[in-house]
Amino acid sequence: MEMTHKKDLDWSNIGFGYRQTDWRYVANYRNGAWDNGVMTTDPSVTLNECAGIFQYCQEVFEGLKAYETKDGHIVTFRPDQNAERMMNSATGLEMPPFPKERFLEALDQVVKLNAAWVPPYGSGATLYVRPYMFASSPVIGVKPAEEYQFRILCTPVGPYFKGGVKPLTICVSDFDRAAPHGTGHIKAGLNYAMSLHAYVDAHSRGYDENMFLDAATRTCVEETGGANFFFVTEAGTIVIPKSGSILPSITRRSMKVVAQEYLNIPVEERPVKLAELEQFVECGLCGTAAVISPVGKVVDHGREICFKNCQNAMGPVTEKLYRTLTGMQLGEIEAPEGWIRRIV
Repeated sequence: MEMTHKKDLDWSNIGFGYRQTDWRYVANYRNGAWDNGVMTTDPSVTLNECAGIFQYCQEVFEGLKAYETKDGHIVTFRPDQNAERMMNSATGLEMPPFPKERFLEALDQVVKLNAAWVPPYGSGATLYVRPYMFASSPVIGVKPAEEYQFRILCTPVGPYFKGGVKPLTICVSDFDRAAPHGTGHIKAGLNYAMSLHAYVDAHSRGYDENMFLDAATRTCVEETGGANFFFVTEAGTIVIPKSGSILPSITRRSMKVVAQEYLNIPVEERPVKLAELEQFVECGLCGTAAVISPVGKVVDHGREICFKNCQNAMGPVTEKLYRTLTGMQLGEIEAPEGWIRRIV
C-alpha cells in the first residue's frame, strides 16, 4: 500500500475546530438534475444575495469520520447510513436527495485526496467529514428553491469535549430544541441554530451541555444540541430515549447492535421520564462528534442528579461500549459486515 506523507501537525492536540484542507467536492442541481460534480481546491462558496439558504434556511448536512486503522488503512464507518439519512433530511426540507452511490463515491474521493490530513492511528484524532447541501438559487416568496449545491469538506479534529473522557455536567434546559411533528428528526442546520442560545446560556452557567426535554409535555428526555442520550440501570440494561423528534443517530444505532450482539447487554428503547433519572447508575452521550462520552451529573434547576458509576471516569458499561465501538472503527475489533468502508 502506498504511504501518504502526513501533514506536520501536533495531532494529539489539534482540538475540535475547522482547519482548511486541500480538496473538497462540489455538485450542483439545476433543471431537475444533478451535474457530474467536481473536486476543487477552492474553499469559497459564491452565491446570489437572495439564495434560498440565506432567506429561508433550506440546508441539510451530515457528519462522519475517516480513521487510520491499526494496519494503516483509511476507512469510514457506516457511511451508507449517512447517505440515507441525508436523503431523508433532504426530502423533509423539499430538497432533491443526492443519490446514495454518488454520495459514497464523492466521500471516497474527498478522503483519498486529503489522506495527508487523516490523523495517524493512536493519536486520538480523526478526520471529520461534513457533507452538506443548500438552496443556491434566488427565492423571495416562501417556497423551495429551484437550484441546490451539494458539497463535502473535511477537517482533522481532536475530541469534541475538552478533557477527553472526563464526565460531563449537563443542565436541564428551559428552551425547546424541536417541536412534535417538526424537524427534530431531520439533520438540518435550522435545528442547531435553535440550540445555540441555549448552548451559550448553559456554558455561561458552567455546564458542558443541555438536556432538552420533549416540547409537548416537558417530562421526557430528548437529546442535547449535538448528541443522543443513553442510560444504564442498576441491573445493567441500557435504556435509550425514544421520541419522534430525536435525531436518529448512527452512533446510537451502532451502539445498540454492539451492546446486544457483542457484549450481551440488554437494550430498551422507550420514552425516558426526567423524574426517573435517579434510578440510573450511568448516563452517556453518543454521536459522531461526541463518540461516547460519560455524563456524571444532570442539574435540574438546582436539583443534582448524580450517576454513581461515572463520577470520576466512564462507568463500566459506557467504557465497554466506547472501547468496542472505537475498536471497530480503528480496525482493532472485527466489525459487523458492511460497517467499515475501506478507502485506502
